[in-house]
Amino acid sequence: MMKKSLFLFILITGVFIIPAPKAKAIDPVTLAILAPIAIKAAQTASPYVIKGLANGAKHLVLMGKNTLEILYLPLGVVQSTVGVPFGGLAPGIKNIIQGGIAPFKLTFNALMLPLAFCGAYSGG
Repeated sequence: MMKKSLFLFILITGVFIIPAPKAKAIDPVTLAILAPIAIKAAQTASPYVIKGLANGAKHLVLMGKNTLEILYLPLGVVQSTVGVPFGGLAPGIKNIIQGGIAPFKLTFNALMLPLAFCGAYSGG
């Protein structure tokens, strides 16, 4: 009980005694001097940024497709059980396999998403 009280006391005093960091403003003259340099840097980088955003958007669409492919699993189960008299066994098994693989594809594409935004991975 004594250790808990001491720890709580130290924690509370540490939170309330240590001051919060203060924000510091940039001098307007410095901002005016650096603005043209920042504009040139943004103009130079803009084609790469747009290309990376487009590539990342394509990758997000691919991830959405992977998410919808997960629904093949219950569809395949219904096809391979109820649809057997109507010839649904083979397509049902195919859909079960596709639905079982989809979460792994989604996980891989989620891990590759930062690389897609950087332009290092195009997906497929």
